[in-house]
Amino acid sequence: MGELFQMWGNTRMVVLTAICAALYAALLIPFKVIPLIPGITEFRPANAVPVVCSFLFGPAAAWGAAFGNLIGDFFGGLGPGDFFGFFANLFYGLVPYLLWESLTDVEPVPQRPSAFALGTSRVADLRILPVIAIAATLCATVVGWGLHSLGFHPFRVLASVVLMNNLVVAVVLSPFLLAVLYPRVSKAHLLYRDILGPRVRLPRWRVWLGVTLVVGGTIAAFAAGQLIDNGRWLAPWAAHRTDSHAFEVGLGLVPFLATAILGLAIL
Repeated sequence: MGELFQMWGNTRMVVLTAICAALYAALLIPFKVIPLIPGITEFRPANAVPVVCSFLFGPAAAWGAAFGNLIGDFFGGLGPGDFFGFFANLFYGLVPYLLWESLTDVEPVPQRPSAFALGTSRVADLRILPVIAIAATLCATVVGWGLHSLGFHPFRVLASVVLMNNLVVAVVLSPFLLAVLYPRVSKAHLLYRDILGPRVRLPRWRVWLGVTLVVGGTIAAFAAGQLIDNGRWLAPWAAHRTDSHAFEVGLGLVPFLATAILGLAIL
C-alpha cells in the first residue's frame, strides 16, 4: 500500500492519475440527472472505470477515482458527505489491483471476449468477481457509514443502493472492458508495473493475513451497519441509543473498517 504515496514521485503515474480522474468525472457528470437518492447518488455507469483502471494503472486509479468522484460531486453540489465519498472511491480504486496482485500472477482478463458468456466461463476468469465485490462493498460501507454518522441517510438504504449501483455496473462491464483494453495498455508498456517496476514479493503468511483482514473487515462492517441500523444488534462499544442510530452506526463500525484498512496496509 506504500506505493499509494510513492507514486507521486513518478511523473507518468501522476499523469495517469489525472487521466483516470478526468475520465471518471466525464462519465459521472452526465448522469447527475438520474438520481437514485437525490443529492447523494445517482445511476452511475461510470462505476466500472475505477475497477478497470485499477487493474491497469494501480495506485494511479485509486487517486483518480477519489479526485474524479470529487469533481463529479462538485457538479451536484458539494457537502460534508463528499469527504467520505473521496475515501470510499479511493478504496474502490485501490482494492481490486491490490487484492488481485497479492493473490495471483494471472492477468486479470479473459483470454477471449466470450469467456464470461453463460456456460463458457472458466474458474480462473471468475476470480475477478469476488475481488470486484469486496471493492464495491468497502466503498458502499464507507459512504453509508459516513453519511449516516452525519445524520443524512440511513445506512441500510444508502449502503445497499451504492453497493448494487457499484456491483452491477462493474461486474457487467469490467470483464469486457479489460478484455479490450488490457492487451493494448500492456503493449504500450503503460501498466502500473511497467512504470513502477516489479513489486517485492510478500511472505505468504502476510498475504493471507492482509487478505483475510480486508475481506473479513469489509464484510463485517457492512453486516454490522445493516444490523445496527435495523435495530437487530448493538455494538458493546457504542451502546448509547439514539433515534437516528447515527451514534451507534458511527462508532459501531469503526473497529471493522479499521480492520479492513489495516489489511490494505499490510498488503
